[in-house]
Amino acid sequence: MSEKPLRPASAIEAERLRLFVSSVTDYAIYTLSPEGIVTSWNAGAQRFKGYTEAEILGEHFSRFYSDDDRAAGRPAMALAVARDAGRFEDEGWRIRKDGTRFWASVVLDPIRDHNGELLGYAKITRDITARRKEQEALHASEERFRLLVQGVTDYAIYMLSPEGLVSNWNEGARRIKGYGSDEVTGTHFERFYTEPDRAAGLPMQALATARRDGRFEREGWRVRKDGSQFWAHVVIDPIIDSMGELIGYAKITRDVTERRTAEEELARASSPSAPSACASTALSIPSKRCCGAPCTATCSSN
Repeated sequence: MSEKPLRPASAIEAERLRLFVSSVTDYAIYTLSPEGIVTSWNAGAQRFKGYTEAEILGEHFSRFYSDDDRAAGRPAMALAVARDAGRFEDEGWRIRKDGTRFWASVVLDPIRDHNGELLGYAKITRDITARRKEQEALHASEERFRLLVQGVTDYAIYMLSPEGLVSNWNEGARRIKGYGSDEVTGTHFERFYTEPDRAAGLPMQALATARRDGRFEREGWRVRKDGSQFWAHVVIDPIIDSMGELIGYAKITRDVTERRTAEEELARASSPSAPSACASTALSIPSKRCCGAPCTATCSSN
């Protein structure tokens, strides 16, 4: 009985790799000749692009590109970059057999022999259309939010870096504080505080509180570009990314000077120890007319 010759370990490993690549369905994995002719085709390539192996072997890979990309020479450029730089990576539209498009993530690597001679290319393509749609939806949502924030004029809404540098600026911030976006972006937000508050370290204390407690809310005097002051209601919230890292702060400021003035006037008017307008006038004007009108109280110059 003759024994079956043993296959070299390298041949067995190569066969395993071929079977593995052929069975992958989430990625289109195939090889090209140095000229760009398709020389192998896996199940993922058939699933993404719609061509069977018999239909596509021997065809140029440029057929997967759009007419505009072919006219611009992008297929040949991809091969040249991979050959000269050792790798080509890109995202873009690719065309299926039925003419529909999908957004592809593409990696192209040169295959060389032990002498460095170019034998062809290995090409891996993934359909990431769903991810791109999610990114576009997120971008559209962020743009709508940006336009909304920019249009708000009653509130100063802006962002700070983790160090406290202003990174954006809305119309409300310009109206309330007096600075244009180009004047204030990149500067530290402590410029809006009074000198005593800066000397006491209140700006950085506010950031530290927001970072530690998840929110900072306070009222106090703030300074406009022209040096005038206003009474501000301030909220600072930390912005944390998906990894839990602090990437900055959202800051909302409202000018509540009128409200504070009204509250102070009301407090003075309702204070039992506060002299009435009539009585105080009577002390300086000995007359039966107080405050510009007949007085019902007994006024005396004594």
